[in-house]
Amino acid sequence: MSTVTDQLIIIIQKAIDIFASRGLKCCLVGSVASYEYGVPRTPNDIDLVVLTSLYGQETLKSMLVAADSSFYLVRSRNPHATYKVLWYKSSTAFSSPWKVDILLPGIMNIPDVPRNRIVFKSPHRIPLMPLIPHLLLKLQAWSDHRESHRSDQRMKQYTDIRDIDQLLDIAVRRREHIRYASLDWLPQSMITAGNTRLQSFVVYGADQRSAEKWRKLGFNI
Repeated sequence: MSTVTDQLIIIIQKAIDIFASRGLKCCLVGSVASYEYGVPRTPNDIDLVVLTSLYGQETLKSMLVAADSSFYLVRSRNPHATYKVLWYKSSTAFSSPWKVDILLPGIMNIPDVPRNRIVFKSPHRIPLMPLIPHLLLKLQAWSDHRESHRSDQRMKQYTDIRDIDQLLDIAVRRREHIRYASLDWLPQSMITAGNTRLQSFVVYGADQRSAEKWRKLGFNI
């Protein structure tokens, strides 16, 4: 019997292979990337960054739908939206469909990762956003959720906090550092924004003991 993780990996690999056939590279962010780095929370959707400026999101979604009939598009519940939402139909009768978000560099401040800096971790060897940029994106998500006017979005900040705390411990154990040469491509604006958000996070999102861990990664707390 396949597990949730097995199903996720199959879907992700299908999408990656379809984009690869077009010469496009990808990397994962969001809950799947967190899970692959060691956060135990089971992912509930897929966030895939396609590293290109040649195509828009809707074109990329249509590529997947055209290549594999298990991918399909539905109208957004937002009546003013001009985009469609991408889903993957599970092959098992008792599994719910999976939501697949196709993202691009620049959207939600996602950095354009050099192709030789994409991370592949065992056992699944799927492409991941490097850990510190991923951690900064999670910090941004926490900030956005905390400041949202929607109560359902504000509730997500508590899941964000747990994920960030666990990713922070993982980064410290791996001796990651913001100033390592492997991250010399990371925009200074992303680092600066991260330092600013951290001032709030250590007060409202975490206990003061986390500040020392962030300093070990090279951040100014």
